[in-house]
Amino acid sequence: MKKLKYISFALIAVWSLTSCENELDTAPTNQASGEEVFKTAESAESVINGAWAKFNDDGPTYANIGYSTVLRTSDAMGSDVAVLTNKYGFPSAYAFTEMINNTISRPQFIWSTLYSTINNMNNVITRIDQTEGSQAKKAQVKGQAKALRAFCYLNLASFYQFSYLKDKNALTAPIYTEPSTITSVPNKRASLEEIYTLIKSDLTEADNLLAGYTRDNKDKINKAVINGLLARTYLNTGEWSKAAAAAKIARAGYPLMVPEKYKEGFNDISNGEWIWGHGQTQEQSGASYAFHYLDVSSSGSYYYSFMADPYFKDLFDTNDIRSQLFQWDGLPGREGLLRYSKFKFKTGLIADIVLMRASEMYLIEAEAEARIGNVTNAVTVLNQLKAARNANAYAGPLAQNDVIKEILIERRKELFGEGFSLSDIIRTQGTVERKPFVDADGQPIKVQITTPDGTVKTVNGRGHSVFNFPDQTAFAPNSKYYLFSIPQKEFENNPNL
Repeated sequence: MKKLKYISFALIAVWSLTSCENELDTAPTNQASGEEVFKTAESAESVINGAWAKFNDDGPTYANIGYSTVLRTSDAMGSDVAVLTNKYGFPSAYAFTEMINNTISRPQFIWSTLYSTINNMNNVITRIDQTEGSQAKKAQVKGQAKALRAFCYLNLASFYQFSYLKDKNALTAPIYTEPSTITSVPNKRASLEEIYTLIKSDLTEADNLLAGYTRDNKDKINKAVINGLLARTYLNTGEWSKAAAAAKIARAGYPLMVPEKYKEGFNDISNGEWIWGHGQTQEQSGASYAFHYLDVSSSGSYYYSFMADPYFKDLFDTNDIRSQLFQWDGLPGREGLLRYSKFKFKTGLIADIVLMRASEMYLIEAEAEARIGNVTNAVTVLNQLKAARNANAYAGPLAQNDVIKEILIERRKELFGEGFSLSDIIRTQGTVERKPFVDADGQPIKVQITTPDGTVKTVNGRGHSVFNFPDQTAFAPNSKYYLFSIPQKEFENNPNL
């Protein structure tokens, strides 16, 4: 991982942002003074650029590199990724012993990453109007800062409390909208309703501020990204018509990729279906480390630990282009594991990170239409996505619950490895589903593999290895084990929690 330098405003805070140990220091390196950074709108934009780089590429360990840590953790705690528990990185998340433990590093790192980014954006939002520069540039910078702040709060709302539709008044996490100072008083936890009110306000204002803005790369937030975030937000809060409308706006101009491109490795931000992502270069490639978990087929992948549950394979039609990505592993020590080769490194072991695709917007639109009761419209949108993957069109029952179930399955199939597993379980008040890969008699199911020397043989298929919560209770909806914990140090330094 490359050593990164960030230009950003020096942060000052008295609770979590300064109380962490050195490995969790949230202050960017190579800091500049506030007066220097906020002299012009262009220089203020460097705060966003630096915060964005740190948000994605920095971390204390190779298992915790930027925002990708949230995405990998979400999938490790879901139903379809069978994490190899003898590999570095995510076995504790997979076993539900990590995110419930508020004294260890990953919960601390994720919390610190989100709140340090929020504080950086608060500085931009508060100071941008006083900088030198055109109103258009100020609006662009302020709009992107509001949107990134909203994105951080959306993650807090998605992982630190149960579904909004279960209890919108549930206390979740503190809200901060002003820069932290040495005299700042830490806030109490806000409710989901209060957090989502801020998210929607920030995104709506950002949408107006970025009217007419044309970005020069997909790392930048534009109106398409904002509407995608609004679509996610409205899906979480059950505002179905608004979710469908925002999703439709977000995907405009981002055509679904042709089937063969699905096999190219999900590593290139120039893919026309990608709405938002984080590009990587040989010089700045920290986020690429996430691919060492996702890439299960490249020889240079260190950990290859995100294997697929064999039952996940059964969800696909044989003619579906995605079904061609499955292969029973025949390498020594890996025999009988199921590879799903969706993610592959580029040359040089780098890979761009996908954050939002048009296919997700089709799925949000379809689900929202179905939940309204417009099942015919929902199926039409769903089948547009299925057609792009060479999958069979949905021709099943048109009862609302049947259509919603099919759409949620399609989300699992289409968005595997992109970070939606746990958040969807929380959002829908669903449950993790894992079972041993055995037959009716309890015997291991046999699969055929090919070894490196070309020998074909039959071995036991291998899938999940964790089938219940740490207290040995069965997986269930709305479990405490699904939620990310607030770090113990935050409680120690914030008596108002």
